[in-house]
Amino acid sequence: MTGSLLTAADISDAEALLGPVMRRTPVVASRILSDLTGHDVRLKCENLQRTGSFKPRGAYNRIARLDASERRNGVVAASAGNHAQGVAWAATELGIPSTVFMPTGVSLPKLVATKAYGADVQLVGHTVDEALVHAHECAERTGAVLIHPFDHADIVAGQATLGTELLAQMPDVGTVVVPTGGGGLLAGVTAAMRLHKPSVRIIGVQAEGAAAWPASLDAGHPVAAGSMSTMADGIAVGLPGSVPFEHVVNQVDDIVTVSEDALSRALLMCIERAKLIVEPAGAAAVAALMTRDDLALDGPVCAVLSGGNIDPLLLTHVITHGLRAAGRYLAVRVTISDRPGGLLDLLGVVKDLGASVVDVVHSRTGGQLGLDEVEVMLTVETRGPEHRQEMLDAFESAGYTVRA
Repeated sequence: MTGSLLTAADISDAEALLGPVMRRTPVVASRILSDLTGHDVRLKCENLQRTGSFKPRGAYNRIARLDASERRNGVVAASAGNHAQGVAWAATELGIPSTVFMPTGVSLPKLVATKAYGADVQLVGHTVDEALVHAHECAERTGAVLIHPFDHADIVAGQATLGTELLAQMPDVGTVVVPTGGGGLLAGVTAAMRLHKPSVRIIGVQAEGAAAWPASLDAGHPVAAGSMSTMADGIAVGLPGSVPFEHVVNQVDDIVTVSEDALSRALLMCIERAKLIVEPAGAAAVAALMTRDDLALDGPVCAVLSGGNIDPLLLTHVITHGLRAAGRYLAVRVTISDRPGGLLDLLGVVKDLGASVVDVVHSRTGGQLGLDEVEVMLTVETRGPEHRQEMLDAFESAGYTVRA
């Protein structure tokens, strides 16, 4: 690497090293996103990469370049899951022992997978940043080489191979939208684009609840996020890396944020329409395309699906959240008369409008209820925002007082 930015040689060396071991993940069209944005939109399915995310690209490129003396004491890493699996897999492939520090709240599937790939897993702290402190201490104590999730040139060069691979698959691409945490993937993809097709517009996407990049760019240097709260654990990084920062500040066109509702709706869309399982972080680029009208898209667009490792329990919760955010669930509290047929009359309104009942809770014990009243907590599945509003209007027309 010359200076602080990747060179074409850095990326071509990574391509040669990773070519035999990485999967060439597909690029698929998305008609729903194309119709929504008015641009030809395709999805780069890195959720189908080895270990379920883009992370092995950088991890393998970094670990494979260690010399014999560096390999002797193994490698150590910190991660909420995807980098952990990438390091564990790469180290095992190369015959090197690995230790990975993960936050205590890490999802069970990511924990189990990391162990299965061969790592010694230690659960510490509540965030990746806290786990990273322990990883640094372990490296100093044992002599193991720290494999940082994003703040190293070899890591960024490995992620850059996603960019060159995308250009070969989609040479007409005009805009690339990339989920962004510490910045390694965004920096790598951007470096590849600027070297081989500098006209491409690059947009990074962060979760609103864990967005360190906007403040960092305003300050001109990495600044820690004041708080972190998002379902998108894969991009919940409190402090951008200095190596990615140099690429992002000099080469990225824009960084935007998306809400939790947008993430859950995007994940639901990927499942329903693209038939692809992604994690919330992996759906961030799709969320931006679905909910932001200020992206200034140019030409054919590619949204990177950066990962697909999601806990089935979280998936169930996020799908429900996504249905609600998309106006396809309506949950209401209604007070009705405690007489025979009272509940039947209420459900008749639902039936007449063709909604499906998901759940009914019938309670006579509410503190504000009169002796002749019953509170009903009703959840119905609707066909979208318009149908949801029709339901609310119908309840009102029938004389019910409804709290949504």
